[in-house]
Amino acid sequence: MRICLVYDCLFPHTIGGAERWYANLARQLVDDGHEVTYLTLRQWEGDEHGLEGVRVVAVGPRFELYRRGRRRILPPLVFGLGVLAHLVRYGRRYDVVHSASFPYFSVLAAAVVRPLHRFRLVVDWHEVWTSAYWREYLGPLWGRFGSHIQALCLRAPQHAVCFAQLHAARLRGRVNGGLTVLEGEYDGPLEHVLPQPAAPVVVLAARHIPEKRVPDLIPAVARAREALPQLTAVVFGDGPDREEAIRRVRELALEDVVSLPGFVSAETVERTLATALCHVLPSRREGYGLVVVEAAAHGVPSVVVRSPDNAATELIEPGVNGFVARSSSANDLAAAILAVHEAGQELRQATAEWFAHNAERLSLQSSLARVSHVYGHMRGNAKAAD
Repeated sequence: MRICLVYDCLFPHTIGGAERWYANLARQLVDDGHEVTYLTLRQWEGDEHGLEGVRVVAVGPRFELYRRGRRRILPPLVFGLGVLAHLVRYGRRYDVVHSASFPYFSVLAAAVVRPLHRFRLVVDWHEVWTSAYWREYLGPLWGRFGSHIQALCLRAPQHAVCFAQLHAARLRGRVNGGLTVLEGEYDGPLEHVLPQPAAPVVVLAARHIPEKRVPDLIPAVARAREALPQLTAVVFGDGPDREEAIRRVRELALEDVVSLPGFVSAETVERTLATALCHVLPSRREGYGLVVVEAAAHGVPSVVVRSPDNAATELIEPGVNGFVARSSSANDLAAAILAVHEAGQELRQATAEWFAHNAERLSLQSSLARVSHVYGHMRGNAKAAD
């Protein structure tokens, strides 16, 4: 088949769960013999886009996507127009257009062109935001606009894909078409491992943007050290909240306790995570929570935070592979970290067993196979309609 993937970011030039998903999907489709085109914004120099065998097309220039931790409005508009222009001209070449729901205007572009060229439209809903969250994120006026655009995207004829039951529940009854819930994004060894002994260190690996609440870990570490003085922390990643995290480290005199090395190689993160006491993700909003699975693959428990928009909680069985803190407050996060410490090696063994039991279901390969099934099912329906 001829497949067009649509997302405004491209791994490894930008790093995140969605970026990794589309890069892995593109590679798998090429390996399966499909012809793959990837529409994105330009993020690389020359011809070295990094996806061998994939025709990568920049339909818009390089942009700064974020401002003060929030997505800017202009880049999605430009990207949507670029996707529209490309599909008007070349849409007949494709059997399937497979787009991320975000940043929305690209979905609307595909929906407008679809009746002309009759390609099948698949939309990945990594997240479905509530009206209340839209208003909080963009303010009353722009939040209402964003919520309306999301609703328009849901009305477009499509096959919807999501990665968590939280978002599946928000899609049911609203999306115009079929729905497939994928559970796996983990692209690593599936074998059962013997957990390494824990060092007294907590690890956080995330973009430093407001919804991740990275700075909230710092006072939690200070509070946990009252009962566990040897505890330290390593905070990987970068972003607009990095300076606030550094400020809190200085304010609490934790310069020798909390390390903030920024973005590092995946190997460095994995090596540090393998011996960590636990992985901590204070985020209030997650579409999936892949790093929870990556930690569990080493037998390392995770601490996540209960929140209406946090799908990562679906990956935690409290007391089996980690804990769900009531909030990201210093007291609640510290209590969860100390609970992991008190559970000791037994919890690490249970986490490794949880991973072994769920590894196949949570694997990237299982999801990629289901996507291929979605393409085939849609082709069958299209032939029946003809």
